[in-house]
Amino acid sequence: MPTDPAALADRLGRWSAGRGPLYLLLAARLRHLVDEGELPTGTALPPDRTLASALAVGRGTVVAAYEELRREGRITRRQGSGTRVAGPARTAPQESTRAPVFLHLLEPRDDDTILLACAAPTAPPPVLLAAYERALSRLATVEDDIGYHPSGHPLLRRAVARHYGRRGVPTEPENILITNGGQQALSLLARAFLQPGGTALIEAPTYPGALEAFREHAVRLRTLPVGLDGFEAVVRGPSRRPDLAYLVSTHHNPTGAVLSQLARRRLAVAAADADVPLIDDEVLADLAFPGHRTPSPLAAFGTSVISVGSLSKSVWGGLRVGWVRAARPVVDRLARLRAVHDLGGNLPAQLAAAELLPGIEDHCQETAADRRARHDQLRAQLARHLPDWDVPPVTGGTTLWVRLPHGDGDSFVQTAFRHGVVVLPGRGLDASGGSGEFLRIHFLAGADRLTEAVRRLAAAWRDHHAGRGAGAPAPRSPAVRRQARMSGSGTRVRWK
Repeated sequence: MPTDPAALADRLGRWSAGRGPLYLLLAARLRHLVDEGELPTGTALPPDRTLASALAVGRGTVVAAYEELRREGRITRRQGSGTRVAGPARTAPQESTRAPVFLHLLEPRDDDTILLACAAPTAPPPVLLAAYERALSRLATVEDDIGYHPSGHPLLRRAVARHYGRRGVPTEPENILITNGGQQALSLLARAFLQPGGTALIEAPTYPGALEAFREHAVRLRTLPVGLDGFEAVVRGPSRRPDLAYLVSTHHNPTGAVLSQLARRRLAVAAADADVPLIDDEVLADLAFPGHRTPSPLAAFGTSVISVGSLSKSVWGGLRVGWVRAARPVVDRLARLRAVHDLGGNLPAQLAAAELLPGIEDHCQETAADRRARHDQLRAQLARHLPDWDVPPVTGGTTLWVRLPHGDGDSFVQTAFRHGVVVLPGRGLDASGGSGEFLRIHFLAGADRLTEAVRRLAAAWRDHHAGRGAGAPAPRSPAVRRQARMSGSGTRVRWK
C-alpha cells in the first residue's frame, strides 16, 4: 500500500541543503537511502504530486529526481503500477535502520542554517567546567576501581537520590540507575516493559524520542490528550491494560503544559491500582521561569511511577548523564539490561554530575530569567512578523507549540529549511496522526539568532503561501518531459 509521504520527507532529512538544482539534491538523498538499505527493494514510492506536496516543491522536481534514479536502475516506473525501488547499484545492508526522525537534525553543519528543532543549551556553562575540574581532582585519587558501574557510580547515585529528597520524594541510592542521558533511560525502559504486539499509552503530542524508543519494539501506541486525560477510564476499562504509560508532567514537551497537583495524584493512584508502570519524563522539570512554582513530582504520589531525569536541558546536551528513579527490582532489571550493551557510563562525566547536582536548583534559578527573556523575545518577534500564527506563552521548559493559521506544517518546514531555518513539524510528534497544523520551535538560541530565525520564517511563510517555495527545475530530457506529463502515476515510499 502507498507509503505516507510525510514519513518519507522525515527520512529525507535536510535533502535540499547544498548547491545545485533541487531535483539533483533530491535524487542524491533518495539514492543514499536506497544504497544503504533504508528503502529496501520493492518499496513503493509516493506518487509524484503527493511527494511534491509533502516536500513543498513542484512536481517537476520529483519527476526529474525519479528519472535520474530510473536511469541508474535504482527504481522502476510503470504507468498504472507506480514507482518502486529496484535495489542499490552496489551491495548494501538489507536491514532498514531504525534511526529516529530527528537524527539528521543532530548532525553538524558548516552553513548558516539556524536550528530551532533540537532544544538544549548551546554551550557548556561555567558551572560545568568548574565541576569537571573538581571531578578530575577526585578521579586522580581513584584506586582499586576498574570503572565499570552498570548501575552508575555510587557518588552520583547518592547525589540523584538527595536531589529527589530535596524535592519531597525520599529516595535511596538503590532506587537510582544512572544512564547515558534521558534517551538511553527511555530505551532501557522500553526494552524492559514492552513486547511486540503490546501497548504503550502516550500523550498526543509528545516527545519524539519517546515515540521512537517505543516504536523500536513494534508495539501499538495508544494516545490520549496531554496530561493523559482519560487515563483512569482506559486502565480500568474492559480492554487489555497497557504495558506502560508515558507522559511529561512538567513543562510538557512540546506544549509547555504543567500537570496540576490533583491530576498528578489521580494519575499515580490509578496507575498503582491497575499495576501499570507510569513513566514521568522529568528532564524539563527544573526549568520553571521566575515566579512560577511547579507541583510536587509525580513520584511523590505513587509507587508505580518511574521517573526519568537528565542534565541535558538544564546544563548542556553534551553532558550525557541521565537517570531512572524506580523501585529497586526495576532498577536491578534495568542494570542487567544495560550491562548487555554497556558496562557503565563515562566516569569523569558522572563525577562531574555528582559535583553539579547539589547546586542544580540554584543554577536553574540563575538561568531562568535569561530563558524567559528569550521566550518573550521569540514570541514578540513572531507576533510582529507572523501575527496570524497562534503562539501561546509557557511558564517554563524550552519550546513553543505554534499553530499555523492554515496549511500543513510538514510541507512548510521544507520551505523553511530552504530559507535557512529548521523547526519540527507537529505531525512527527503525534502518534495519533494529528497536530499537522503545528510547529515546535525552541527559544534557547541567542537573541540575534532568534530575530534572524523569525525573519527567515516570515520569508518562508510568504513564499510558501504564495507557492513560490514550490519552484522546480525544468526537465532536461525528452524522457523527463514525458514523465512530467504523466498524470496520476502512482509512486510510493515511506520510511517508518
